[in-house]
Amino acid sequence: MRRRTAARALALPLVLAAALLTGPQTAASGAPVDASGGHGSRLYTPKANPDAYRQAAALLRDGRYEDAAGIVAMALTPQAVWYGDQTPAEVESQARTVVADAARKGAVPVIALYNVPGRDCANYSGGGASTTAEYRAWVDAVARGVGGRDAMVVLEPDSLALLPADCGQDDAEGTRTTARYTEVKYAVDTLGRLGRTKVYLDTGHPGWHTVNSIVPRLLRAGVGDATGVFTNASNYRTEADSHWYGTLISACLGYVEDGGAAADCPNQYWPRADAEGWIAEHVTTPLSRRKHFVTDTSRNGLGPWTAPAGRYTDAQDWCNPPGRGLGDRPTTATGDPLYDAKLWIKIPGESDGLCLRGTAGPQDPERGTVDPAAGTWFPEQALELVRLARPPLPAKGLFPDAG
Repeated sequence: MRRRTAARALALPLVLAAALLTGPQTAASGAPVDASGGHGSRLYTPKANPDAYRQAAALLRDGRYEDAAGIVAMALTPQAVWYGDQTPAEVESQARTVVADAARKGAVPVIALYNVPGRDCANYSGGGASTTAEYRAWVDAVARGVGGRDAMVVLEPDSLALLPADCGQDDAEGTRTTARYTEVKYAVDTLGRLGRTKVYLDTGHPGWHTVNSIVPRLLRAGVGDATGVFTNASNYRTEADSHWYGTLISACLGYVEDGGAAADCPNQYWPRADAEGWIAEHVTTPLSRRKHFVTDTSRNGLGPWTAPAGRYTDAQDWCNPPGRGLGDRPTTATGDPLYDAKLWIKIPGESDGLCLRGTAGPQDPERGTVDPAAGTWFPEQALELVRLARPPLPAKGLFPDAG
């Protein structure tokens, strides 16, 4: 028993040290293998948040080997690279470095762009470019950085699901909302002209907008010139719900392209059989012309959180909900010709913000702590995601208790 304990104590520090020294690893040469073990395009693993490794090291010091292994495994899983607060010169240089590194490793990077003016309605993740002209210059810089390399671009989470008009930040003429569409469309046009870049537009998630309400927004934002759409970014909706939502949006976009009205499309609340029958009867657009989609599975292993009834005036079920787990590993091997990839768009382990759930705070009443600011490492949540991952992380069980 002591021999097994000693082996365990020695093995994980070596793994952690290798991760710290060499960074993300890629699979051996041969056919590309994605993060789930299936065959398809290899997805890129960027450098992890340094606080992930700091947490793993602290867990090691406390003898919590399996927890440390889980944090390292999570950090070494392919996930998105986010850009939003860099200057044009910085984002151009950083994007060029990432796509070149990914190319050397035979992988495709996922780039999340988050700099549209008025992003997040000036809430926890507020910020973004100051003007449309400033945003265009920033997008141009991203395009120069990516160049002719492979990339998947998740374009401006919440940009279409949360318009300025949705949060009382527009004037009577809808000036800011009109500008939002102009800005997103410019990014679609600019990035879509790159030879090997796929661009996906925002749909929110299936618990937010109906298919009928999001499709007109997508069309106005230029989805016709994009690869397709993404859903569930930074949220917790189940894989099944997200997959079906993407399927319905793709079908509705095809139906409207051929002259139909979005209001007639089936949405996510229709009985599944009825929706499938309607699509079979009314959508004539061939699969080769339909828009594709990707989903965020980074934190949806246990689906969305339901707050205790009557406890909060604003439960903020999207904001650091307790008891959630990592979801399906990133993969391009989805088995669906329209479903390009399951991705980890949100960086699991990074906070959603200071969640007060309608209370005066300063603590998150569900957790009894003050949550870290948006984008800051949240050790408590990181451990929850690792321990409750569905499916379990590969690290789980590697270092069982010695007993």
